[in-house]
Amino acid sequence: MRTFTLPGTDLIVSDVVLGLMRIQDKSDDEVRTLVGAARDAGITFLDHADIYGDPLHGCERRFAEALRLTPSEREQWVIQSKAGIVKDGPYFDFSYEHIVESVHGSLDALGTDYLDILLLHRPDALVEPEEVARAFDELSASGKVRAFGVSNHTPRQIDLLRKYVTQPLVANQLQLSITHSPMIAQGIAANMQGLPQSVTRDDGVVDYCRLHDITVQAWSPFQANFFDGPFLGSDRYPELNTVIERLAAQYGVPPEAIAVAWITRHPARMQVVLGTTSPDRVAAAAQGSDVTLTRAEWYELFRAAGYTVP
Repeated sequence: MRTFTLPGTDLIVSDVVLGLMRIQDKSDDEVRTLVGAARDAGITFLDHADIYGDPLHGCERRFAEALRLTPSEREQWVIQSKAGIVKDGPYFDFSYEHIVESVHGSLDALGTDYLDILLLHRPDALVEPEEVARAFDELSASGKVRAFGVSNHTPRQIDLLRKYVTQPLVANQLQLSITHSPMIAQGIAANMQGLPQSVTRDDGVVDYCRLHDITVQAWSPFQANFFDGPFLGSDRYPELNTVIERLAAQYGVPPEAIAVAWITRHPARMQVVLGTTSPDRVAAAAQGSDVTLTRAEWYELFRAAGYTVP
């Protein structure tokens, strides 16, 4: 498993992240086995959010109850959580009060004194960036949050926050897979009339993040599109799966590893966030960190997914 220093921090992070949004109903043994499989594969980064589970902070609490980390064990992990989505309305809330309250709830549920990273979870159309800045300043000064970022934000939304927030925004968590990659496909087909992928939808978020040392964290790396099922093994993508299976055999890894390797091959130095609760699939996907696809292989996968390379 490759690691790197997350820009804007002193955190050494793994290429692959274990997302824990589906552990609410798992037993202690199941949670420990899942996290242990991640650790054995070299994954040292855990992703949470206040809305994962029921009630609020349910998955964070389930994790803490199962793992019961000692202070020294806690230091071995990079733990990230997210705040800003409100399940029953007003749906999104980036107010000072909500951010601070959410972090305190996460710390209590996780049984820790600090979060390594806090992300704002999807944009709030009513955001008042001064409020966000006040919350970040307080959480940073108190040592409760060490670094900050966003999720699913556009460049201009990030710029608005950066005008007021004094801390660097170090991550932007975005949906990305071989078959769901408009933020990459758009740039390849820029100004190509008649190609659907040339329509501007994301304002160059990948290049923006590279320019500003913001690490893209790719969520749903196996989803075909927006929560409509995986592409791996799907008869909707026969050509793509043929290429994936050939490359998996060539590199001696499972197909999941090729899907991960397609993302980690990008020079933006992205992380891949796994949402599976299968220890075997975590181990399989993690192998992608050590596979470096050639340019030709990367573009072959891209074209096999249905994108145009002019």
